[in-house]
Amino acid sequence: MIREQIRSIIVEVIAQIVPDEDLSNLRGDIRIRDQIELDSMDFLDIIMELRKRYGVEVPEDDYIQLATLDGAVAYLEPRMAHL
Repeated sequence: MIREQIRSIIVEVIAQIVPDEDLSNLRGDIRIRDQIELDSMDFLDIIMELRKRYGVEVPEDDYIQLATLDGAVAYLEPRMAHL
């Protein structure tokens, strides 16, 4: 799976969790939580949805790597290569 696909998947999952947010200007280098209304439960829901849909396990110690969209893509790319 390529980076653009993974980015689209992440944005799609975020849109499902917080459907009222405008994600069209979501920047990759700024913390997602600094750009949209996203609380800690929403963040966990995103991680759980990625696990449910794609079988991606993210240990709690790695959550910080998913703070930005670019970081999330870089973290998930090798874990989603088999898809």
